[in-house]
Amino acid sequence: MIWTPAKRAICALGLGQPDEVPTFELEYQLSEEMFGYPLADARLGRSVIGTLSEKELERAAYDLADKYARVFGSNTAYDIGGAALSGDPEKDGREGLDYAIVPLYNPMWNHPDHPASVAFRHRLREHFGDTRLLACHGDGTFAIPSGSDMYEFVYRIADDPEGVLEEAERKAQRAIERNKRQREAGVDVALLCSDYCYNSGPFLSPAMFDEYITPFLAKICKAGREDGLYVIKHTDGNIMPIIDSLVEAGPHALHSLDPMAGVDIREVKRLYGDKVALCGNVHCAALQTGTDEEVIASAEYCLTYGKAGGGYIFATSNIPFKGMPPHRYDMILDIWKRMRKY
Repeated sequence: MIWTPAKRAICALGLGQPDEVPTFELEYQLSEEMFGYPLADARLGRSVIGTLSEKELERAAYDLADKYARVFGSNTAYDIGGAALSGDPEKDGREGLDYAIVPLYNPMWNHPDHPASVAFRHRLREHFGDTRLLACHGDGTFAIPSGSDMYEFVYRIADDPEGVLEEAERKAQRAIERNKRQREAGVDVALLCSDYCYNSGPFLSPAMFDEYITPFLAKICKAGREDGLYVIKHTDGNIMPIIDSLVEAGPHALHSLDPMAGVDIREVKRLYGDKVALCGNVHCAALQTGTDEEVIASAEYCLTYGKAGGGYIFATSNIPFKGMPPHRYDMILDIWKRMRKY
């Protein structure tokens, strides 16, 4: 077999052991600092997109897809404008990130039938073929309410539990329908990104979680699998009180295994490594404010214990967010390259 990044991710998501550990992130916010341009285009903004001609829309979508290919591909991807890279990093500039799963997080990509989305995905496939998986957000379960909404949510559960369950069902069905359209449009991975947990634990008790979230998360996961999607469930915070429910809901993988909340990938691997793939666990706070030694220790720990036996995709415990020192993200990518081989 010739291993591509996509094949490595598929193998890992199926609890297998590829030739090396793949990597990806839910979102990547350091493109300006590390590549010199944002992964956005003002021409594709909500207030402007309706004013573009068909050709202008296609050009904007193609230009953005070219940037995505340069950032998320390897140094053998295509440069902006379609020129093939030489493979010489000194000549081409910095290498691409070589993600196995490319996260599509421009708001327009939530509308898979829009001409801009169609053109964007077409151009990306021209660059990548089937060597990368494409991912869109696809959750439809209750997340931690904002501070202003928390009391209202609690009162609703107390006063109208049946109404809350009916809303949960509607939200899940909308997500299932949206994910099905994304799959039909060529998306491979559904990223379920409703956050459930604080560092101290879930925002609902485990019993309430199993009433108001678990059944609906399971429906979304089951439908996604049946539609041919790979399903990755993300939540920050301390998931340990509800991890049995998360695993039983049936995603292919759990992300982010938050070390800032005390989630230990070694222990999660021991308990659940034969049931669900794992993604993440590199300490984002250390990347932001820790020492180089702490960053190195976190990345090495994740790769040592996450990769054992397969079923692991290397990632941070959140995302490479704006303001994170770029050299720190480079640091963990270098560790990944050093330790990714099986």
